[in-house]
Amino acid sequence: MSVKKPLALPVVILLPVIAGCTSAGVALRPDGSPGPEKCSEKALEVMRILRMHVGDAADAHLDANQIDASPVIVYDGPLESYLTESLGTLEPGTRLYGQVWTGGFQVVVRYYEAHPTDGDKVPICAVARLGRGQMRKKPESMPGSALLEHGAVSVFVVESFR
Repeated sequence: MSVKKPLALPVVILLPVIAGCTSAGVALRPDGSPGPEKCSEKALEVMRILRMHVGDAADAHLDANQIDASPVIVYDGPLESYLTESLGTLEPGTRLYGQVWTGGFQVVVRYYEAHPTDGDKVPICAVARLGRGQMRKKPESMPGSALLEHGAVSVFVVESFR
């Protein structure tokens, strides 16, 4: 009785697809954090209309699924946050959709879309930040995830990601 070996070809084809999904098309630095990325012209136009200026900030819950959790755990990949304050003409409760990278020493969150409570999704460019190293992941974080002390962040409007 002969045993047929499965072909390795499907794995070779899937590996680049899987790798592309983790970085969302953004070049990664050697430590796993995302490299520079331009904001789309559409996002810059929409932010002007919404009166969102570079440097404007508002508080938000980092993960809409972990509002009262402390600490908070986030994973590489998509993230849904929501504003607790107004940002430009976006009101509290607006959902923010973005991407999380946990590969470096601290978590990087980039937001690409906002979904106002009374409207359609629109493109934006913003990042989550906290002072005093509070976006640094705890040492006990597992690969592909980050354990953070707090789930409250500030969201800052940017014109490009650095």
